[in-house]
Amino acid sequence: MIGLAYCDKAGRIYFDAAREPFADGGIVRRAFPEELIPAPPGTIPTLLPGRHPLLGSGPARRRFALAAILPAGYTRLLVPAYAKDAGAPALPLFGYTYACVVDDVLHVAAMRTDESEDWKPRYFAPGELDRRIERRLAADPGNRVLAQVARCSREYGCFTAQNVFFECGEAAMPVSPKCNARCAGCISELDPQAGIPSPQERIRFETTAEELASVAIHHLTRVAGGIVSFGQGCEGEPLLRATTVARAIERIRAERAGGTINLNTNGSVTKGLARCIDAGLQAVRVSLNSFRPRAYAAYYRPQGYGLDDVLSSIRLACDSGLRVSLNYLTHPGVTDDAGEIAAMEGFLRGVKVEMVQTRTLNIDPEWYFETVGRPNDPLGMRRVIAAIRGCGVRVGNFTHTH
Repeated sequence: MIGLAYCDKAGRIYFDAAREPFADGGIVRRAFPEELIPAPPGTIPTLLPGRHPLLGSGPARRRFALAAILPAGYTRLLVPAYAKDAGAPALPLFGYTYACVVDDVLHVAAMRTDESEDWKPRYFAPGELDRRIERRLAADPGNRVLAQVARCSREYGCFTAQNVFFECGEAAMPVSPKCNARCAGCISELDPQAGIPSPQERIRFETTAEELASVAIHHLTRVAGGIVSFGQGCEGEPLLRATTVARAIERIRAERAGGTINLNTNGSVTKGLARCIDAGLQAVRVSLNSFRPRAYAAYYRPQGYGLDDVLSSIRLACDSGLRVSLNYLTHPGVTDDAGEIAAMEGFLRGVKVEMVQTRTLNIDPEWYFETVGRPNDPLGMRRVIAAIRGCGVRVGNFTHTH
């Protein structure tokens, strides 16, 4: 039996097995047992301030809604249904997942979609991260790429930044302070009217090809099968600096033939992507929230490009033989709308995308529905996963070297 998990004002968690909370999958409904799994290690329960769980009899006004934030490697299937008080604050940019209790155990509406050692929670010996950072900075003083990823390692806990210093996996290569999109849920530069601060500050300077190549060459020398990635959460759109990225790639390849050079991008500048491919780019991960122009534009608010440009870049990368992943920003009730699934299937059947990485879109659910609209016919997120696989495309959450 599915029961209610909720919070008091202090954030303490309680279970009430006699009451069942509703979920929101674009429409408010009950959660199905097959949509629920025990909360995996690394799950973070969180109080939703000014919001009360929605039950069959109405909102539980004296209790506060509980959501779960999933660890990497899981895809969210439902968001919590709640009633909001007048004047309730906007929710920070996290991926709010439906949570409940089953047999006195916290459960979440999610499914496992990938696994990677490099993205599991890390535990450092006291001072270990700082020692590694200081040693690396001393070996390459004045390198602003290293200074930036050191900040991201310490202040934001970014794994790809920390990988630079732990010499493993995928390493961050921030390059661009500018962006040609104004995403409603941008993690590095939100509009003032959003009512919440960005969770991190965007890089304010343009790193050089020499700085980037120095960090990348060191990483690929030390890490067998390593990955260096341009385009990170602390920056804007790297294709706006395609010339610098291409020059860095050429310098890297002049020194190191092994490893993978990856680009994370919104895919807006197809000519810039072509320049990077000619320089030796091997893999690209293109982000989008929808295969429908209206929903895409509502969230990304692109400046000087549109969804057609993004899809053209994906086709170019596929035709050029790159390992192509889509960073698909998913949200129950939008991603699983029948029209969205049809548009996604229509595109994926015509290209050779290696993987769709299903990313939980970190945003206030109500804010997102207000931005892109409620669905006409939500079919459930499990249907989305099945549709991707039905197109012969792998589903995952991480960039892999094979």
